[in-house]
Amino acid sequence: MLKSNNRHLPLPSRISHLALVSRYTFLPLPLLLFSLMLSSCTSPQQSGLSYPETRKDSIVENYHGIQVADPYRWLEDDNSDETKAWVKAQNAVSYPYLENLPGRTDIQDRLTKLWNYPRYGNTTKTGGRYQYTYNDGLQNQSVLFVQDALDQDARILIDPNTLSSDGTVAMGGWSVSENGKYIQYAISRSGSDWTEFFVRDIETGEDLTDHLKHIKFSSGSWTKDSRGFFYQRYPEPVAGQELSGQNRNPMLMYHTVGTDQSQDQLIYERADQPDWGFGPSVTHDGRFLIINIWQGTDPRSRIYVKDLSQPNSEVRPFLDAFDASYSIIGNDGDLFYVVTNKDAPKYKLVAIQLSNPSPAAWKTLIAESEETLQWVRMLNNQFVASYLKDAYSKIRFFTREGNSRGELALPGIGTASGFTGTRNDTETFYSFTSFNYPSTVFRYDFATEQSEVYRQPEVAFNPNEYVVEQHFYISKDGTQVPMFIAYKQGLVKDGKNPTYLYGYGGFNVSLTPYFSVSELALMEMGGIFAMPNLRGGGEYGEQWHLAGTKERKQNVFDDFIAAAEFLIDSGYTSPQHLSIGGGSNGGLLVAATMLQRPE
Repeated sequence: MLKSNNRHLPLPSRISHLALVSRYTFLPLPLLLFSLMLSSCTSPQQSGLSYPETRKDSIVENYHGIQVADPYRWLEDDNSDETKAWVKAQNAVSYPYLENLPGRTDIQDRLTKLWNYPRYGNTTKTGGRYQYTYNDGLQNQSVLFVQDALDQDARILIDPNTLSSDGTVAMGGWSVSENGKYIQYAISRSGSDWTEFFVRDIETGEDLTDHLKHIKFSSGSWTKDSRGFFYQRYPEPVAGQELSGQNRNPMLMYHTVGTDQSQDQLIYERADQPDWGFGPSVTHDGRFLIINIWQGTDPRSRIYVKDLSQPNSEVRPFLDAFDASYSIIGNDGDLFYVVTNKDAPKYKLVAIQLSNPSPAAWKTLIAESEETLQWVRMLNNQFVASYLKDAYSKIRFFTREGNSRGELALPGIGTASGFTGTRNDTETFYSFTSFNYPSTVFRYDFATEQSEVYRQPEVAFNPNEYVVEQHFYISKDGTQVPMFIAYKQGLVKDGKNPTYLYGYGGFNVSLTPYFSVSELALMEMGGIFAMPNLRGGGEYGEQWHLAGTKERKQNVFDDFIAAAEFLIDSGYTSPQHLSIGGGSNGGLLVAATMLQRPE
């Protein structure tokens, strides 16, 4: 059974204690767990800490005839003076306790050493050049490098650390023009979702005069002639409401390099559909503009098309039923290759003629399988497909006709990503990572069908000393759920191991293995990291996702509770040594399960 020493605290005190601890997750979570290993360590309540009183309101809402009290709604206004004072008072209790945990300084020194290692982002080849990001270890922002050939020296193209004095300007995505002359890149300030676009001359390293604003949720997609790119923007927000106002009525625009944003051409908008969003991409042959239309977080989408070979052609619907997810990954003339979950919850690849998009006329190239199809790329004039097998990566190759050409051998249970490039490329780069495997870049040669390590970080630990397991446990309703468990070799299952159970379970997000310095430090000290793949995620396709949504949301909480029970019953840990965590949607998960099963 789970056990909590704060079960008798008032609701806001329990939640605030949890929230304040979570603020320290990035650095001191291993401190909290390590403290449990020390017999002299006590909980905040056992230490005699006294939490401030939290004011109660008399708000009661009537929901379908049921009276529901909401006494702490005033805390939802995070900018009010009263909320700020409440947070300050809570911090005055939590900070001294956290700062005086045993071994804090030693662990902080060890984390600093572990974090200080060079990290490489995946290499991409666009516009005839190679690009990759690099961080020397403790830089606030990774730096974008470019090199003309793999055997030539790389040079800095964009260093976001120089864009502000305090390191609060971050670089987002970028795209390179077809002729390799320009790079369009995005920046965001102080963590805002609002981005600004700039254009830089790759040869000189100098920015042009282009400066585009009022952009969210968009990348740039260049036309074949390299004259400009498509992007999505919103109307200029009302002054003072930049961070709080609703974002509606987006516009799909075309920007010509060297001109002012006010001269950008409006390509498409829908005043009758203010909540639609537009994701532009130009096909490899340059003929079509593909517009992926999305709405909120709904995985379903629409696809509209504009024929760029015809002057003043209209945007026309292609796949407009809004009944499934659609993603175009390439084309041969009017024949489009589309990844969809239409009548295939775990996704499939189909070929659809522009002139006849009726599902009855589709040709299945890669059928739905037992494993979830994540994405498909066109490289070396064939298909490269990424699958999730029980939440870890499998990479498979297929001919243009959909015939299997084998599977890529990966280093182990982990996550493979990247595989960027164009359909004519005979090489590609990908990254592989796992809980005991720092992200490593590989180069794959289609001619030899061989992979080789291209860039590998050096971290001050021995990966062979750590174990990554996957177990399956049974949730409350009998559903089998997978869970990754990672720890150091030689661990004894005596029920006394500090364990961090992390979950999410929502929005079709799949949790796959990854490398984390903070979790490595926990394992290094004898702790365990556990990550279940809860319903609500996308690990097993759309049915798995829907099984954790709306009226079925309780399944997610039950899955998480069952994961904790499995860890306890299997001897990995005990209620006194178990910590649970999650961010964003995972914060809801943690709060709900803590309140449902405080013991």
